[in-house]
Amino acid sequence: MKTKKYIITLTAAIVVLFGHDGGCSCVHAQTSKIRFEISFPAATHSKPITGRVFVMISRTDDREPRLQAGSWRNSVPIFGVDIDELEPDQAVGIDEHVLGYPTESLMDIPAGDYFVQALVNIYTQFHRSDGHVIWAHMDQWEGQQFNQSPGNLHSEVKRVHLDPSQGYKVQLVTNRLIPPIDVPDDTEWVKRIKIKSERLSEFWGHPIYLGATILLPRGYDDHPDVSYPVYYQQGHFSLRAPNGFRTDDPGEDDPRGRSGYEFNKVWTSDDFPRMLIVTFQHPCPYFDDSYAVNSANCGPYGDAIIEELIPALEERFQIIRKPYARVLSGGSTGGWEALALQVFYPDFFGGTWPHYPDPIDFRYYILTNIYEDDNAFTKEDGWMRYRRPFMRDEHGQVLVTMRQLSQMEAVLGSKGRSCQQLDIWQAVYGPVGEDGYPKDIWNKRTGEIDHAVAEYFEKYDLTLYIKENWSWLGPKLVGKLHISCGDMDNYYLNEAVYELETFLESTTDPYYAGSFQYGRPRKPHGWSPYGRGTGERERVMADHITKHAPPGEDTDQWKY
Repeated sequence: MKTKKYIITLTAAIVVLFGHDGGCSCVHAQTSKIRFEISFPAATHSKPITGRVFVMISRTDDREPRLQAGSWRNSVPIFGVDIDELEPDQAVGIDEHVLGYPTESLMDIPAGDYFVQALVNIYTQFHRSDGHVIWAHMDQWEGQQFNQSPGNLHSEVKRVHLDPSQGYKVQLVTNRLIPPIDVPDDTEWVKRIKIKSERLSEFWGHPIYLGATILLPRGYDDHPDVSYPVYYQQGHFSLRAPNGFRTDDPGEDDPRGRSGYEFNKVWTSDDFPRMLIVTFQHPCPYFDDSYAVNSANCGPYGDAIIEELIPALEERFQIIRKPYARVLSGGSTGGWEALALQVFYPDFFGGTWPHYPDPIDFRYYILTNIYEDDNAFTKEDGWMRYRRPFMRDEHGQVLVTMRQLSQMEAVLGSKGRSCQQLDIWQAVYGPVGEDGYPKDIWNKRTGEIDHAVAEYFEKYDLTLYIKENWSWLGPKLVGKLHISCGDMDNYYLNEAVYELETFLESTTDPYYAGSFQYGRPRKPHGWSPYGRGTGERERVMADHITKHAPPGEDTDQWKY
């Protein structure tokens, strides 16, 4: 049945009945005293929408509220509910029973004047090759940023007075469409490619694309007979040039841009080794980045990168097509990927320099041991119960707890569709649930760990994988692993790195012959032993490639 003003909402009873994350859009009588009603007009979107609707509430309008929402530490209050085939001009209700973050309920918003905005995150239906049919947000080459994704709808910013004691009803119409992404043009130095992956498209039952951004060395066009080594730089989705390379000086007020300009001067200097730097774009329906491995939920991204994307690059550019000349690095997510690609494809790459990688030993899944602990949110010790942290500052002050992050992800998406950190980990490492969505490693409201899911995670526990396979894997990794991390990593990632180092330093027959470096004291997430914009890492890589080149390889040709 369809009407022009049919109200969809959630009540406390429905939340209890359908789950912890407010993920069900259900019809209910209008008994709530406070509510937002969100709709979209046919002129903006003519077809029914399945997806998720949000309301964001801010004290300021320096930026639109939608752009202030969704971050771990400083998100403005955000509330979300799923919608299923919502028709134009219907309204979906968000009331005091809908879970929010960082405030749990609209009742927790103090009386006052606020700027509010609504947003509709539109989902796509996927008929996967594993037989499951699911709905998730299809990335529009923005890197799974729900509040900036092209095609999503949002309302104008509205100033309202909210007073939960008096009650209110605020109507918001999402009549604005987020425009397409403006992909930067190619330049003399920076090139881009984008290809349809046949492997991934078959898995998802929908066209899936992979991309790469390529930084060329000085003299590339003047040396058509030279083939170059490649540094594959792993990390989150970005269309920026590798290392932020830029030819214009942005000035001292833009440190990040300035480091890219400083790197340009190093990259184009007379004595710098010539190579290509390549960053990948491989967003998936669960995150801005697939983690570059094959997985049950995300599909064969590892094989697609190795067997489709890299061969496409090697066809189009002057690249040495041999393992010794392919090296890896990256930080955080990219750090995990840089290690995983080397470990899972040991004959394809010639060395890796992971910095502050995401948990590489799941006995330290941040500070949770997913194999032995029963709860991700708390640790019991007699009469004491400790809250487990997720993020700290370099002095040890806890900034975000595991419970808080889980709550935020429950608000941003049901069924593991928040496109946030915990959800992508379980999508990559975990099994597919009966409904086709990733099985939760823990309950997002209670923290109770599912040990059957944890057992499935073992194949992506890189320390465990390396240990169990050292007899055949070790000889392929000798001299190739060079890992670094700050001793006060904001996400406690150093703890897992210590565990891998302990094992590798104990190896014999063969000894791993790599290196570990730690930033001390108080070096946080983002620390590496190589200065930003200095080219130090690239010089180390060039020396490594030269040293490990097979006999007969001409390593002088790319050092002009």
